[in-house]
Amino acid sequence: MIELLSPAGNVEKLSYAYAYGADAAYIGLKKFSLRVKADNFYDDEYKKVIELKKKYPDKKLHCALNISFHNKDIENLKANIDYFKQYPIDAFIVQDIGVVPLLQKEFPDAQLHVSTQASCINYEAVKMYRNMGFSRVVLGREASLKEIREIKDAVPDMELEAFCHGAMCIAYAGRCLMSAYLTGRSAQAGLCSHTCRWEYDLLSKPEGAKELAESGRLFLREHERPEELFPVFEGEDFTAILSSKDIRMIEHLKDMKDAGLDSLKIEGRMKSVYYVALVTRAYRKALDALEGKITPEEAGPFIDELENVAHRESTTGFYYSRVDADETCIGASDSKYVLTAQVGNELKDEKFDEVLSLAGETYGAFKKELDEMHPQAREARLKDLEIHTDRRVVPLEKKEGWRLYECTAVNKFSTDMEIEFVSPDFVYKKAKPGEWQLVSPDNGCRLNWVCDSHPCLVYTNIELPESTLIRVEDPEYKPGIIRDKGR
Repeated sequence: MIELLSPAGNVEKLSYAYAYGADAAYIGLKKFSLRVKADNFYDDEYKKVIELKKKYPDKKLHCALNISFHNKDIENLKANIDYFKQYPIDAFIVQDIGVVPLLQKEFPDAQLHVSTQASCINYEAVKMYRNMGFSRVVLGREASLKEIREIKDAVPDMELEAFCHGAMCIAYAGRCLMSAYLTGRSAQAGLCSHTCRWEYDLLSKPEGAKELAESGRLFLREHERPEELFPVFEGEDFTAILSSKDIRMIEHLKDMKDAGLDSLKIEGRMKSVYYVALVTRAYRKALDALEGKITPEEAGPFIDELENVAHRESTTGFYYSRVDADETCIGASDSKYVLTAQVGNELKDEKFDEVLSLAGETYGAFKKELDEMHPQAREARLKDLEIHTDRRVVPLEKKEGWRLYECTAVNKFSTDMEIEFVSPDFVYKKAKPGEWQLVSPDNGCRLNWVCDSHPCLVYTNIELPESTLIRVEDPEYKPGIIRDKGR
């Protein structure tokens, strides 16, 4: 069975990766990962990771130590070994072979995986890594399916992993010098400024195309630096510069399996919970269909949901030919949805009764206050409540077939909205106003709205599996516009 490997930039994303169908997830630890801008893992978060591993005992945890290590980084790694040992790490993803002896000594039970940063794309290199003690190679993005099959045939006892979805670096397997050159932020130290996504003009002197491409008289001009010209050189076996597309192989999973891949990797440790959940779920269902667990028709709606996460025009990269990878574009699509909340556990009978009791107490105190008011003051208060509906005290009432769930808002939303529940088990379920309610956990009374980071309770007749998300249509959505919110 082929493994599905999902990104996890923090504990929360790790939980959703597992819940939405990943067989394994990869994380980074502070200062040792090429996604420094991701939250990454630090302090006592290992405790939460341990609990997640207990909850999902069959899921694997991979840790990216994929920076290029300077001397100070080696010393820092040695100093943090005891901290690393607190994590239930199944495998380390490494590009710098200098750290291999240290990891082998300190983590004898953990596997070693060669990072894609090592640009491993031939069977002799794979043999070398196998002999060094690695159990898996994350192949360079430049490897074709034909080459992958050749590698697997030559080294059948080595696991092979490749990217199936997400952003592609412009440089050889991510070994980008542009970010460091233009901004002083090294991609090899995890500080990539994504210079490949900037706007450029291609400038040249008026010579012939072939001569021009080989001469070095081809230039890039970035819009924010109109006076600076950056030369481009094209050799016989390579070209440059931009990858403006995202890789998408969900329609070609059989070919990837037939090529001998053991693991399919989704890019995106810096992406949102919403992105991780929906992309993981889509590939999970597609793989389940490939393995005959569900029908292609059942998987189809989940795959269609990939259009509802922010993405650029898709490509198959170098898997079939370099032609597709070499073509640049400017097309992109934002998500038409905004993630509004994350649903937690259902409140069972005892906890439900506590909220009902709290609601009764709150409403009773409100009624008593009104009854004790001077008639004119009471009348004024009632008129004020007619105008300011947010101030009304409406207690939770038990409804047949309705369920109460913990909930945390990530964006403001209100009960006059039509919302959609998204879960690992169903594509989405719509709930119109009146088909769901918001309830305050502090007083048991209904809320008209709730804003970012505020806990609340959701009351609905829709049964919601664990790790359900709530989304609403974004009124600011414009096709072809990316607002870079990680959605």
